[in-house]
Amino acid sequence: MLMEAQDISVAIGGRLVLNGESVRCKPGTITALVGASGSGKTTLLHCLGLLLPVDKGSILIDGNNVTKYGTAARRQFWRNHAAFVLQDYGIMDEESVAFNVTMKTNIIGGRVSGNKEKLMHSLEQTGLTGRENELAGHLSGGEKQRLALSRAIYKDADILFVDEPTASLDEANRRTVIELLADFAVRGRTVIVSTHDSEMMEACDALHQVGANNSPQKLRNI
Repeated sequence: MLMEAQDISVAIGGRLVLNGESVRCKPGTITALVGASGSGKTTLLHCLGLLLPVDKGSILIDGNNVTKYGTAARRQFWRNHAAFVLQDYGIMDEESVAFNVTMKTNIIGGRVSGNKEKLMHSLEQTGLTGRENELAGHLSGGEKQRLALSRAIYKDADILFVDEPTASLDEANRRTVIELLADFAVRGRTVIVSTHDSEMMEACDALHQVGANNSPQKLRNI
């Protein structure tokens, strides 16, 4: 899916965080949103993922304007097309690794359900084989990052939104995560990454400098 922001502006707490940002993220590629700390990388990522509304401009998916999507339409997009790997990982510590991947249980007995073959494949891809019955709270930060990627692999989403995927990871985990994101793109998915990691940037097909248009003045009217 082709994801675009066209001349979007966003104010948070009266401060202009994004000012006239435009970016085009193509299927089969990794697009990196880069810039200094506080430049609005994460804000732009959240706008593209329909997690945050824009004050001005448009968000398009495959050429269709989705800027004014209501709650039901946004949830349908998240359910059917999108996967998120955010800085808090979105992991439920009190649930098992398997549940965190499939997000499904049987009505009777509360056992984890879903496609077991896909589950095992996603765990294998992220180096978590054999950990499916462990509580997610027992995992390290790097393992939780990979667990979030396992969920995205299981879902096989059309668009993957990733915020600082290699932050605080050791070299081995960094390489694993970068390779997994590259594999998403090779399979024709649209991967959008907010990052300040030069190694992650080198693996991307396109870089978008966030904040180049930002003004230091506070926003009044857009």
